[in-house]
Amino acid sequence: MTRVTDAVRPRGPRPLSRAAADALWREAASVGRAARAAWRGPGRERDLVVQSLKAAAAALLAWSVASVWLGDPMALMAPWVALVLVQATVYSSLRQAAQQWTAICAGTLLASAAQVLTDDTLGALALSMPVLMLLANWSRFGDQGIYGATTAVFTLASGSVSASAVGHRVGQAALGAVIGIAVNALILPPVHLRDVRENLAALAREAGDLLHTVAGDLRDAEWDAQVAVGWSHGSARLERRLEALRSARGWSRESLRLASGPLLAVRGAPKALPPESEDERWGRVTGHIRALTRTLAVAADEDRTPAPPDGPALRSYARLLELIGDACRAESRRLLDAPDEAGPDGRTADGVEDAMWAEHERLQEGLREQAAHAATRATVLGTLLLQAENLWTETVPGVRKQ
Repeated sequence: MTRVTDAVRPRGPRPLSRAAADALWREAASVGRAARAAWRGPGRERDLVVQSLKAAAAALLAWSVASVWLGDPMALMAPWVALVLVQATVYSSLRQAAQQWTAICAGTLLASAAQVLTDDTLGALALSMPVLMLLANWSRFGDQGIYGATTAVFTLASGSVSASAVGHRVGQAALGAVIGIAVNALILPPVHLRDVRENLAALAREAGDLLHTVAGDLRDAEWDAQVAVGWSHGSARLERRLEALRSARGWSRESLRLASGPLLAVRGAPKALPPESEDERWGRVTGHIRALTRTLAVAADEDRTPAPPDGPALRSYARLLELIGDACRAESRRLLDAPDEAGPDGRTADGVEDAMWAEHERLQEGLREQAAHAATRATVLGTLLLQAENLWTETVPGVRKQ
């Protein structure tokens, strides 16, 4: 009897590896969370759904007008242009419409002229493509320059390069641009004011979470350089969140350009936008936290001279960081208009400042004791205390007013 070996045994599809399965699961979970967030209420997820549906509606409307109502044989251009012009803001839709329409005109005219000169599709492509790709990289076209080259390919592939065909393509591109801009501007115009508030609140919350993490690790007598690496990573995440906030601020400014008041009122966008001074303040908080984690990382390095404070002073410092972290979390809730909450010890935001003063006095006494017995420890404690005071000044409104 012939034996089927492994070499000739038919094999079915290989099962997904555990890593790939985990990645797919995480991605599915992320999509599920986004869908639930879009269903629950206003937010970035719902804004994304709205913009996607608007782009699809603009393409359908452009096709209906161009093909069904006008009976244009070049109707493909109108929905194509309308689809890509439903952009993140009305201003960007208008700007990109001008860039794209110019690129489409250039691609249509150059391709048609090259076809007339060479009377050969391959020769026309060879003649027009280098010029159009150079134009695509011209900064004046932004990221719309590539549409000149793609339009040239469509023009030559269709085989119709007459003056009438050129006019149809350019006219349909203009029609699609008008429809795309109109849909974006008149139907729930996109605004990004909410993004500023959400990113600002997330920055405050993540700053508080990181301070709580550092405080918890400081209570552990075994914290070392490896733990300090985790703090550095947390500080880097705060930096990325700060960049996201600055980007959202830029989008919010652009959202208000060319968008009328009544349309924004219908959109239901939040009117009260946190002032830009709040961005600067939380930028300073992020910088202070970065300096604090760097000081702790140096103190944790066994090859460096500075030594961390002793147990009692370190525990008192950890408690101060926790209180500052509570103040950061309270600021995050305030930005989102969420109700204030008591901390884990039952203390509300009004009692945080008193507790901070008490811990500050203990640390001042500890600093004097450290200075009398261990100069290097006193140096580190004094630096840490100064950085905590900087954070305190920025995060507690009562202290900022003094």
